Amino acid sequence: MKLRLNPSILKTLLKVLIVIALVAACVYLFPTHKSAFKYHYEVGKPWGYELLTAKKDFPIYKSQAQLRQEYDEVLTDYAPCYELDTAVFSDQLKAVTEMLYSAKANDATLQYVTKGMRQIYSQGIFRVDDYEKLQKDKRQKITVLTTQHVGIVHNLTDCYTPKTAYAKLVDEAPKSVKKHLHGINLNVYLQPNLVFEPQTSQKIYDQFINAVALTQGVVPAGVRIVDKGEIVTEETSQILDSMRIFYDSQRTDERQSVYSLIGDILLISCFVGLLLLYLIIFRPMLFDNTRTVLFLSLLIFIMVALASVTIRYTKFSIYLVPFAWVPIIVRVFYDSRTAFVVHLITILIVALIVPIPFEFMVVQLVIGLVAVATLKDMTQRAQLAQTAAWIWLAYVLTYTIFTVAVTGDFLMLNWHNYFYFFINALFIIFAYGLIFLCEKAFGFVSSITLVELTNINSSLMLEFAAKAPGTFQHSLQVSTLATQAAKKIGAQTLLVRTGALYHDIGKMANPLYFTENQIDGVNPLKELSYEQAAQIVIGHVEEGVRLAKKHNLPTTIINFIQTHHGTSKVRYFYNSYVNEHPNEKVDESKFTYPGPIPFSKEMAILMMADAIEARSRSLDVYTEESISCMVEQMIGTQIADGQFRNTSLSFKDVEEIKAVFKEKLISMNHHRIAYPELKQENPAQA
Repeated sequence: MKLRLNPSILKTLLKVLIVIALVAACVYLFPTHKSAFKYHYEVGKPWGYELLTAKKDFPIYKSQAQLRQEYDEVLTDYAPCYELDTAVFSDQLKAVTEMLYSAKANDATLQYVTKGMRQIYSQGIFRVDDYEKLQKDKRQKITVLTTQHVGIVHNLTDCYTPKTAYAKLVDEAPKSVKKHLHGINLNVYLQPNLVFEPQTSQKIYDQFINAVALTQGVVPAGVRIVDKGEIVTEETSQILDSMRIFYDSQRTDERQSVYSLIGDILLISCFVGLLLLYLIIFRPMLFDNTRTVLFLSLLIFIMVALASVTIRYTKFSIYLVPFAWVPIIVRVFYDSRTAFVVHLITILIVALIVPIPFEFMVVQLVIGLVAVATLKDMTQRAQLAQTAAWIWLAYVLTYTIFTVAVTGDFLMLNWHNYFYFFINALFIIFAYGLIFLCEKAFGFVSSITLVELTNINSSLMLEFAAKAPGTFQHSLQVSTLATQAAKKIGAQTLLVRTGALYHDIGKMANPLYFTENQIDGVNPLKELSYEQAAQIVIGHVEEGVRLAKKHNLPTTIINFIQTHHGTSKVRYFYNSYVNEHPNEKVDESKFTYPGPIPFSKEMAILMMADAIEARSRSLDVYTEESISCMVEQMIGTQIADGQFRNTSLSFKDVEEIKAVFKEKLISMNHHRIAYPELKQENPAQA
């Protein structure tokens, strides 16, 4: 027996998994150990917090400069360890002796070379790179291990390199020997025999380092350290640094670690739960879309990851992270309220790990508001640059005002942050590329893409106008009506306009089968049966979807093509067939569009506008009364058919849409005054 799950249950389970993954990823990115020291200070600037006293005894740690100086002092006696390889001397002495015999050198030369090499090899010959490293590290001595593992300290100047060993042998040779040495290549027999011993050297090095104390005194519990407004001196800074090190070194026990982990999980789950609650109550269509939940979760995760990496692995300020990406990207695809809520949840999560959470939250809340306020509808790339400028200004003003208000002193301003604000604003411009990636990865449609699609000079629109000019003009009129109606009720005007332009592109396949494209009243549909004619008319929806996919139109626009007739009937042919066959059972599927019915306000508006505009062309007279009756009758029929039951249109929305249609149709079809004809030429003009 196979287990079959309802698709809605599968979608719910997938959303739950996405949320769990987001919470787990955020917890994983959090620091494993959180410091209890939450103060931010700079040498030479006032202390911006209340009186600080030592809660526990803690040692005063030496500064890095002090430790470096003391390390340098004790390491002057450090002698790296080298092992003397005696086999090298034996091999080279044997080789040079054989060479001298074959060269028939005299006894004096043989004795001199043998004695000299013995003395040089006993002192040791370095490899060139080892010798240069010792000089670079300013080492004066080395420890040489003999075959009995006894360490003997040698001055560096007493040892040789192959070059200095050769010079010693040649320069100190007697005149009677020197003339024989010039004809002998002694360099070949002067090979390094000092081999660096890293393990022993490291042990010796650690002994010197460990001899230096890391602390210099203790601060007893209860001692006053610094009070609000006092200038932080070098000495105070060293004590504060020691306090931070001490707090960070205090390892929590396993029980505290578990409690901390549980707390992080509950807090993040609470924040993410608030986001889901918002979507369920105020944006149910977004919550129902698994792809949207995944997109928002990934966006939050990316920003938390950037913040975590910045805090844990760099010395940069958290203000370098462009958190404004969140409201900007979400606003482009959705709405301002959703953009700000997602931004709010993101900064609440990040605030759990930043050094100064309250300041961070205040600044980022302002930035989020500025981002959504300055980017209501992104239709041009230049708008992103303007938003970046406003965000930079908001960063500067908010940070400055907040810091001065809290500390009461301009000296507490961290001037490095202003540089980070500038870089952050530059990062905002790169959001354009992220928007493009999100469109391709998730199949979303941005306002910029919609603007590009509304270009009537595009190849598809030009082809549309050439093949089906009447339908093209009809689409333009529908676009005008739908856009005005959408604007009136607060729907997405750009989306409606774009959908209206493309809703009838399927008529390009057989343009002459539609009355608006027919010439001299010739209608090929009259030669067909009512069922055949109805199927040809209905087929323009399927053909429109095919053309849209061929030209890579977004799924959002394809939805408009599929839903602009919903599941309504081709009334002309249906009514005609029923009238001619009164006693026959009608197969309604042959006269019914396949649907689906509209599932958004924008699709419903287009359906209304399409029917109204087409019906208005068949009116005998254009009066306020006839247009009003027609609008009421058409929209009333669509409502009665249940075409709008899957949308969020209210009765008020419908009434406002009707009012817009009536007003626009009356103004579009008003009578013009007749121009008088010229009966005779004016003599004065002759």
